[in-house]
Parts: sequence; structure tokens; C-alpha cells
Amino acid sequence: MDRIQTRPLLLLAAVLSVAESARAADPGYSLIVRGGTIYDGSGGAPFVGDVAIRGDRIATIAPHVAGPAAREIDATGLAVAPGFINMLAHPEESLLVDGRAQSDLRQGVTLEVLGEDSMGPLSPEMRRLMESRQGDIKYKVDWTTLGEYLRGLQARGVSVNVASFVGAATVRTNVLGEGDVQPTPQQLDRMRGLVSRAMEEGALGVTTALEYVPATFSRTPELIALAKESGRCGGMYIAHIRNEGDRLLESIDETIAVAKGSGAPAEIYHFKQAGKDNWGKLDAAIARIEAARANGTRITADMYVYVASATGLDASMPPWVQDGGLEKWIERLKDPAIRARVAMAMRDPHPTDWDSGYGSAGPDGILLLGFKNPTLKPLAGKTLAEVARMRGKTPEDTAMDLVVEDGSRIEVAYFEMSEANVRREAALPWMSFVSDASAPSNEGVFLLSHDHPRAYGNFARVLAKYVREDHAMSLAEGIRRLSSFPADTLSLADRGRLRVGAYADVVVFDPARIQDHATFEKPAQYATGVADVIVNGRLALENGEPTSERPGRALFGRALKTASGGGCRASSAEWTWTP
Repeated sequence: MDRIQTRPLLLLAAVLSVAESARAADPGYSLIVRGGTIYDGSGGAPFVGDVAIRGDRIATIAPHVAGPAAREIDATGLAVAPGFINMLAHPEESLLVDGRAQSDLRQGVTLEVLGEDSMGPLSPEMRRLMESRQGDIKYKVDWTTLGEYLRGLQARGVSVNVASFVGAATVRTNVLGEGDVQPTPQQLDRMRGLVSRAMEEGALGVTTALEYVPATFSRTPELIALAKESGRCGGMYIAHIRNEGDRLLESIDETIAVAKGSGAPAEIYHFKQAGKDNWGKLDAAIARIEAARANGTRITADMYVYVASATGLDASMPPWVQDGGLEKWIERLKDPAIRARVAMAMRDPHPTDWDSGYGSAGPDGILLLGFKNPTLKPLAGKTLAEVARMRGKTPEDTAMDLVVEDGSRIEVAYFEMSEANVRREAALPWMSFVSDASAPSNEGVFLLSHDHPRAYGNFARVLAKYVREDHAMSLAEGIRRLSSFPADTLSLADRGRLRVGAYADVVVFDPARIQDHATFEKPAQYATGVADVIVNGRLALENGEPTSERPGRALFGRALKTASGGGCRASSAEWTWTP
């Protein structure tokens, strides 16, 4: 009888032993971040615990997650947060040659949102010009549509996620070229069609940069028509507004009007008040936006936390001289009579028909950053006023000469903002953050130009200066506005939060040590204090250094058309947006 009872027990022990071996071989979790102070992205109070990841998703969050994992990270004493979202990035070219996105990855950025203009849809002439106008970074334009570009980036391999808007100026150029013309009804229909097709390829919405040619030639009804198309496809409208200086308030009003007229949410890119004469308009600017929000208009803003902007010398010259694009602009600057008119326009500190960076910063406040011409590169890091004195010419003539000699708009920084205003803006609850820059490495081709420090330090600076030092916001609130708030604004499901089922985009950092180091004198310096960055469940940054993994993906908007469905709706009223 004893022998009969013993046999089932032996069989049970053998089964349990096999099961235990199977569990050991398959730990159940691919990665566990243990013992960190967890900030889930909501802005609520943190707690100490573990985040367990299975594949590309968060599987469990608890004070302690039992069981082993294929890999574990000890986050004791560190903050564990959702990956940060760069609401306006310009790594369109840098990612083509270096998918690591090191300047942003080392700050905890897990999503780069491309905007202002877009890499598609391109006409044959646009593809030709894109190749002929390249600077230090060389690449083949082997795509036509925005969807092809985004999928191409993913296929090349990138460390961070990427998403994009479709540029209103891109579709305008596709149909109308770069001239000062207005679309016929038929041409506007073609532009709207290009927007809807881009949305069904995964664009998040439509953007415009109204300070620059050819976008500046767009009138408000055109913008409403394109934004309405974007809204019909579940997307939003974001604008580099028409004037960030003397007509700041009127330009904010135009953005609100586009939001109301289209039914789509709106955002203002890199919110600022340009020029000392306009710093006092901050209260009125905030009041306009908050009144619109209170009345039901979905409008938000984003910013970088520096007192200098960065763009080109095109922002120093009137739009009429740039009519038709770069090549025609350069040709006109060779004509003495036209140069005299341009110089006169530049010397007007308050022009009525364009937004003058030259007027708001002045030649002493314009820092030269990037050139194509190797003989001009030694001028990077000098002000326009310095170079004018070196050449014995007026700053206006020097600016025009440099554009002609370089064959480009020339990258420059404009010192035109107030630190006191920047601090107040950073504390606004409807403000997210951007680099408005590429994602370079401090090596190779990237060192041929002089970057704005925002490319290397913007997100670390938010947490170091405006959270830790100035107490403009709490750490939980700073993380919210770097993660869940922009994710909600973009209607990205399962991103921007640490919660079960969400995609595992996670940053582990030291709140006491996170720090930006980039300066205007020495911009190519990585931020420090971020230990690990997880993108779609895989380590892209480990112990502060990039891994060989390229886990980034192309992320798409709500109208993405697939074999199983998707596509644009009849009207924007069919979509819901997070307030």
C-alpha cells in the first residue's frame, strides 16, 4: 500500500521540478527596474517600487515585483519616469546619418516629434532642391511621401521613437512653388488632398511656420482649410506664429481663429516675446490663451528654456526679397539697388509687414552658428557685429554678403528674450517643452557647425534649473509636462505614462544630479544625470551610454490607414481630444 501511495508523490515532484526549470528558463519579464522612486507622469505623488516590462509593454508596477527577469536595473535612489517627449524636434537630417539621437537620448527623450515643415510629400523639383541645398550632412532623398520617410528612418535603425506633422508649407510648395501667390479653389483642393493623404500615412496633424517664406504668404482662410482637413483626420494644428514680436497678440489671435474655424486643437510653437519692447506683453499673451481655453478652444503651447532663439538670416530680411526661394533670394542680393532696399528694411526696428529678428536682437545680439562654405566656418561663434567690424562693412551688408557667399540662409541665434519671462512661461500648466533642434552627437560631421545649446541641454535644463534650482514647478509636475501632457496633446495612446499595458518608454535619472552643460560658447556638451533610457522595452541608454540597440519606431496618428481600417472621418466632430 505504501508503494502505491509513493509513486504519485514521486511523479508530482518530477512535474514540479520540470515546471520550476521552465520558470527559470523563462523568467516572465524581460526587464525589471527595481527600487526606484516612480513618477507615473500624472503629476501625482511618487512612490518607491518596481516597474516590470514584458516585451515592449509595462506588465506590472508594484512596491515589489516577485520573480526574476532576463535583466534587472537597480534604480535605488533614482527617479523612474515615462520617457520624455520633444514636442518640436529637427533631427530630420541628423537621424539619417546617426540614429542614436545622442544629444536628446542622454536627456531622457524617447520621442522626437518633427514639425514646422515636413519631409514629404515631395514633388520631383522639391526632391532636387532638397539634395542641392544640403549642408554638412549629405544624404540621398530616396522617398517621396511623409510615410515613406518615417518608415525609412525606422528601417535604418533609430534609438528613439519618431513622429511627424505634415507641413502646410510643404504642401503649399508642392502645389504652388515657393512664390508669393494665392491658391485657386482647385489648387487649395489639391493641397487639402495632400494633407489628408499624409494624415492617412500617419501624420499627427498639420503645421506651419508663418514667419518664413513661403509659409508667410499663406492667409488665414488657407490655414483654416488645411487645419480643418487635419481635424477631420483626428489631427491638430501647430503654428510658429506669424509674428512673435510687435504683433505677437494679433498672431495669437490668428492661431485661436484657426482653431475655432477648423474645429481642431491648436498649439503655439516655442512661445516667446521677441524683442525687449515686447517683453511686457507676456501677461496679455497668457490672458488671451487662457480665455480661449476657458471658452472651450483647445489650445496649448511649447517652449525651449533659453533667452536666444535660433533660425537663419532669412529672419533678418523682408519676405519680398526671398520670394521664390533660396536661389532667387541670393540672386537678388547681388543687385546693388535691391541691396539698398533690403538694408533700409533691416534698419527699421519695427517693420509693419514682417517679423524682424534683426530688429529685435540687433547685430550685437545675432550669433553666427552654421555655414556650408568651409572658408566661412571660422566665423561660427562670432556675432554679426564682430564680423562686420572685421570686414569693415555695415552689419546689413555683411549679412547679405554672408548669405551670398555661403549659398544658404546661415544658421544664427537671436538674443531677444527675457529670462524672467522664460521662467514664468515654464511654470504654465499648458506648456510643454521642445529643443527646436536636431539630435546631434558631439563628434564627426556634427562638429562642423556651432549648435544652439538647446540641442544638447533643453530637457535637462528644465529639470535642473526650473525644477531643482528655481522651484518654478515640482518634479512631479515637470515630469508630467515632459511626458503625459504632450502625449495627451498629441492623442498618442499608451505613451507618456507608467501604467500597466502602456508602451515601455522609461527614463531612470538622478533628480539631484541631472544637469545641462551646453553653453553658447561650447554647445556640444552632453547633459548628465540620466542613467538609463528604455524605448519600447529595450535599453537604448545604459549607465549613461548608448547601447547598440535601435528600438525606436515610427509612431503614427489616429487616421493611419491600414488593411484593417483607419482613415479620415467626415468631420473633426467625430474625434475626441483630451482637454
